[in-house]
Amino acid sequence: MQAAPVRATAIPSFTTALRAVESLLMSGGQRTARRNAWTSVLEDRRRAKDRVEAQRVLDQTPTVPSLTTRP
Repeated sequence: MQAAPVRATAIPSFTTALRAVESLLMSGGQRTARRNAWTSVLEDRRRAKDRVEAQRVLDQTPTVPSLTTRP
């Protein structure tokens, strides 16, 4: 029994294949705009996650009486 032959070239990743199709279908400006939009979406998600985490920390912090309140 013989071993399967080894490929000389690597199989492209899904991302590489998708970018190749994208380059055929879209002009350079459209590709740049789409990538910029996706980068913005990812950044918005990161900021939203940070806001949720900050709010969680604030909610768990005990409140300290204000110095301006009078007994």
